[in-house]
Amino acid sequence: MSADHVIVSSTTDSEGAARDLASGVISAHVGACAHIVGPITSVYRWEGEVQTDQEWRVEVKTAADQVAALTDHIKAHHSYDVPEIIATPITGGSTEYLAWLVAETRVLGEPVMDPGRLVPPATPRGPGLETTADNSFCSGS
Repeated sequence: MSADHVIVSSTTDSEGAARDLASGVISAHVGACAHIVGPITSVYRWEGEVQTDQEWRVEVKTAADQVAALTDHIKAHHSYDVPEIIATPITGGSTEYLAWLVAETRVLGEPVMDPGRLVPPATPRGPGLETTADNSFCSGS
């Protein structure tokens, strides 16, 4: 089953790095909304040794056709040698929210087709992103 919308997850080693990554993907229009979750404890094997570290997870909601660009963006702006980048399909949700999600991943003024209708292009954002109490980088739209 092919999904038109996905959540891409990655982890970072600090809240500041997570905020920078989240802000960067939203500014680049490769994600519509990012949530920062953490701190979390990650247990993994690296270079033959079991590691336990504190991390922050960044969950980015995006259009499926933006996954490659989002992946490239994360790789280019991440401090890890091999950053976690996992895309999970969104198989349902609010039609209005999913249309907003697609519109926000387009360059300003680029029209987006939603089933049977034209979705307005993304609206300009101010110089800074506001965050909600749960550290999300989402518009309340």
